[in-house]
Amino acid sequence: MAILYTDPFNGEGARQLFENIMERLDRIGTGASVVISSVEENGAVARSLQHLLGSGPTAVLIASTTAPAGPDDVIGRAMVRAGCHIERFLAPVEPGSLFLLGYKEDVPIVSAPGCFRSAKPNVVDLMLPPMLGRYRVSGWEVGCLGHGGLLA
Repeated sequence: MAILYTDPFNGEGARQLFENIMERLDRIGTGASVVISSVEENGAVARSLQHLLGSGPTAVLIASTTAPAGPDDVIGRAMVRAGCHIERFLAPVEPGSLFLLGYKEDVPIVSAPGCFRSAKPNVVDLMLPPMLGRYRVSGWEVGCLGHGGLLA
């Protein structure tokens, strides 16, 4: 598992804000092998993402302090620039509706900003275990989470 912390002004600020990511990873029996902080601008995020992907992670979490506007925002554009295919934007659940999922070959890359702030179970908690098991979660499967919609 690799983690990329991003913020428009200070990547280290994002790391401090999202420290609870490590607790979430501990709960599912994994940890971060590589962690990078980056200023949230297209080139810097794409370079950081390429560096993380070069380390051979099972999955990459992008913890951004900004809410994604979709595949056309900084995070989405950086994912595409790094060679990722965007699989799904938006999940029909709360918490976790701003879920962004892409793949670089078989490596899932996930951005879900509100999820990293919340201690409550959310879409990241549902999606990480199969991803870490090297199961390729499809956009259709994320869409099927809408049955019920509220995660408690």
